[in-house]
Amino acid sequence: MRYALLLALLAAVAATACVSNKSQAQQSNDALNKGLQAHAAGRLDEAATDYREVLKHDPQNKYAYYNLGLIDQTQNRPVAAENNYRIALSTDPNFSPVLFNLAVLRRDQGDTQGAIQYFRQDVSIDPNNAKAHLNLGLVLRSAGQQAEGDTEIQHALQLDPKLTVPAGTPAPPPAASPTPGR
Repeated sequence: MRYALLLALLAAVAATACVSNKSQAQQSNDALNKGLQAHAAGRLDEAATDYREVLKHDPQNKYAYYNLGLIDQTQNRPVAAENNYRIALSTDPNFSPVLFNLAVLRRDQGDTQGAIQYFRQDVSIDPNNAKAHLNLGLVLRSAGQQAEGDTEIQHALQLDPKLTVPAGTPAPPPAASPTPGR
């Protein structure tokens, strides 16, 4: 019994020594991986704890802030989500997934112009993001900008023909093809 207690104590000391020998970057990476695994498994509270652990070691980690924003958005906490997304953007203003999610937040809150601004910013950074083009097109149409919305939707479908335009949305007119022989 005494021997087992001594082994347990030595194991704990060894584990602590191993953790303290890890660099901040390694500890941050380990916590991020744990958080991603928990997040994928749907254990959002555990994932959020792990992402906060990342930030203790790497306060500028855009992925931790982004994933905290995702959790907040999933759990219908738009203000907290936006705060986390904005911090992620402050470390990387061209972080496309954050721009997309901010646009979705704005759209869902009825801020059409804000959604348009973020979707436009996203497609300017990632011009091949078919989902951003599609959503931009849908938001533009809802704002009465039919022609520009149709163009964005057509572009989205050219980028990814497998995209589905939501039911009840009138199909945009087909893209004009060049006239042969001219």
